[in-house]
Amino acid sequence: MIEALRNALRLPDLRNKLLITGLILVIYQFAAHVPVVGVDRTALRSLLEGQSGGLLGVLNLLSGGALQNFSVIANGVYPYITASIILQVLTPVIPALEAMDKEPGGKEKKETYTYYLAIPMSILQVVSQIQIFNTLGGTPIIPGFGSDALLTITVIATMTAGTMFAIWLGNMITEQGIGNGLSIIIFSGIVAQAPGNLIRLLNSSTQPVVNIIFFIVITILSVIGIIFIQEGVRRIPVQYGKRVRGRKQYGGASTHIPLKVNPVGMIPLIFAQAIISFPALLVNLFPDGPVRQSINQTFGQHQGLAYWLTFFALVVGFTFLYSDIMIGNQNLSENLQRNGGFIPGIRPGKRTQDYIVRVTRRITLVGALFLGIVAVVPGIVEFIYRILFPNEFVSGVAGNPAYVLSGSGLIIVVGVVIDTLRQLEAQLVMRNYDRFIR
Repeated sequence: MIEALRNALRLPDLRNKLLITGLILVIYQFAAHVPVVGVDRTALRSLLEGQSGGLLGVLNLLSGGALQNFSVIANGVYPYITASIILQVLTPVIPALEAMDKEPGGKEKKETYTYYLAIPMSILQVVSQIQIFNTLGGTPIIPGFGSDALLTITVIATMTAGTMFAIWLGNMITEQGIGNGLSIIIFSGIVAQAPGNLIRLLNSSTQPVVNIIFFIVITILSVIGIIFIQEGVRRIPVQYGKRVRGRKQYGGASTHIPLKVNPVGMIPLIFAQAIISFPALLVNLFPDGPVRQSINQTFGQHQGLAYWLTFFALVVGFTFLYSDIMIGNQNLSENLQRNGGFIPGIRPGKRTQDYIVRVTRRITLVGALFLGIVAVVPGIVEFIYRILFPNEFVSGVAGNPAYVLSGSGLIIVVGVVIDTLRQLEAQLVMRNYDRFIR
């Protein structure tokens, strides 16, 4: 890792990409400290201290740390993620969207639709998010919101513009910098929050030694497991038939198709976080009642068996969904048949495609279950702590070492680091080839 960074800094174009990425992250963190007009900072601070492990913690994670200041970009890139999920789910259902994926320029057009859909999703999130803050805190986070028309319009317009600005910054990193911009923005927020979360855990706990031991053990085991799963592959042997053209013979080589245990990285986790936060956001638009209170208790507080089982199921489900989408888009069987390749013992065509899908689903099961387990680590630690310290347990970051980075945060951090280093190494290899050709 250090060697790759050192080599990248020696090349002017890669050095510029790294500097652009760093500069954009600085701009994002600066915008994350520009509060929305009319925010009651005292009410916000007391609310976040009491709800750091629940829905607000997840929204703060997806906003890259901007929610804790209720800044102009407090929505982060969450509306874009939600819009992307909606279009992905609708694509197999709506033939026009499915056809758009296959036609030239279709992906760019679909990306434009995602931006358009992110705007109403952002407006919905602003309104419901403020309602959640008011409900959980008991004190209006923005006094006058809803009753003062000018203030309400100003807040909604400002935060929606902030969301589009955050998405634009993420795309700038993707195009001009290194790595996936949206993932790097979320990554930067997680890393920026970690030191403060660790200090709060140690200061507000009656068992700091136990907490620090749990934190170190959880982090080390999770990182080792994540790397093992992210790098694990199943190799399917491929044989190419011999072809004779003139006096030359082509093909006849043996190779393999590397199928990853977790082919979709941390995307299912980010999407699962976004989806599981949605019921608590949406229900706050409706009048108070037992249903609203029940949903807020389960999905707003992020506590209880129902929440953790739902979260686990969403992570596993999204892993399988995106794995199938990726395999379908790659058209491996068609590419093999076109190039004269085949899997020994398997007929070319549909049989080959079915075989690849079957193997992929089997190995994806391991990756999906692992991602699901890591995602619910805070719930597992909470269960253990309630048994060990029944009278001293405090929910949230203040009492649960798994919330310092959280299982979700660790997967995102490790995944972003691995993906970014891969891109960096690919850029280095490409430039070394260019130098060799010259």
